[in-house]
Amino acid sequence: MNRRGTCIVLAAAMALPSLVAAKADPAVYPSKPIRLIVPYAVGGGTDVLARMAGKEISDALGQPVIVENRPSAQGIAAMEHLAQAPADGYTLLMAPSGPLVMNPVMRKSLPYSPQKDFTPISIVGRLPLLITVNASMPVHTVAELVGYAKANPEKVSYASSAALFQLATELFKQRTGTKFLAIPYKSSGESITALMGGQVTMAIADLPPLTSLIKSGKLRALAYTNETRSETFPDVPTVAEAGLPGTEVATLVGVIGPAGMPPDVVQKLQDVLMKMVARPEVRKRFVEIGVEPVGSTAQEYANSIGRDLERWAAVAETAGIQPE
Repeated sequence: MNRRGTCIVLAAAMALPSLVAAKADPAVYPSKPIRLIVPYAVGGGTDVLARMAGKEISDALGQPVIVENRPSAQGIAAMEHLAQAPADGYTLLMAPSGPLVMNPVMRKSLPYSPQKDFTPISIVGRLPLLITVNASMPVHTVAELVGYAKANPEKVSYASSAALFQLATELFKQRTGTKFLAIPYKSSGESITALMGGQVTMAIADLPPLTSLIKSGKLRALAYTNETRSETFPDVPTVAEAGLPGTEVATLVGVIGPAGMPPDVVQKLQDVLMKMVARPEVRKRFVEIGVEPVGSTAQEYANSIGRDLERWAAVAETAGIQPE
């Protein structure tokens, strides 16, 4: 290589670190497109929230946000991918409670740690659950369901298609002294079909697959696992109103990044997401899809993850559930 060519190569090599640093500089963030990973397939609730958040971030920060669906068993592969990504704010993930909290409680080993490998940014929304029975059941309240279960301990069962639904029902059993048998299903759709067909006594599940069936009178909602009543079902009492305070349960959905993200970048993203959730038109859209708007700080999100890990680990231990 001639002298001139050597100088050009050296100059380029010397310039490269400064270019890389500029891309990761919080002061100019973002300077390129952002990826927002969804650990599930297109069309689900998490995907819908991710696309809403992606548009908001893009509009506010002036860079495209590419929503990337990476469906896998329990969202593990997507979480592992995020944990290994550069902590520069250009790879984010819309995280529901399942992969972030339930997997660590229900599995012996994971390729990631929920508290060491990620940076919580903001909780976007929460999805409380409904305690539901077939409308043909001779029960109209939680108290009547408990009485029925205690009178028929060998006959009652519950449908479960996710760890949160299973643990929520185990918590219900622990607080009421009932002995519902767990019947696992692969999806919420299968669980609700079983409830419709009388193959199980009850199901505690999220609103989207239940809403139309409850409104058509095929299923009956007995209680809402939240501190306040649902705007979709204002006549359904909360679990506290139904006599079971302390059994409030919800799937939290929020944006996270890899561990070690620059605080200024976290703050910038957090502020965008909190402003999004505060807008009336966004809150209206959330309610329509069964999501309660939240909008939290990064620290509030981190605290919530810690509390949920402790709470559900205790419920699983009391229920005798062994991690797989």
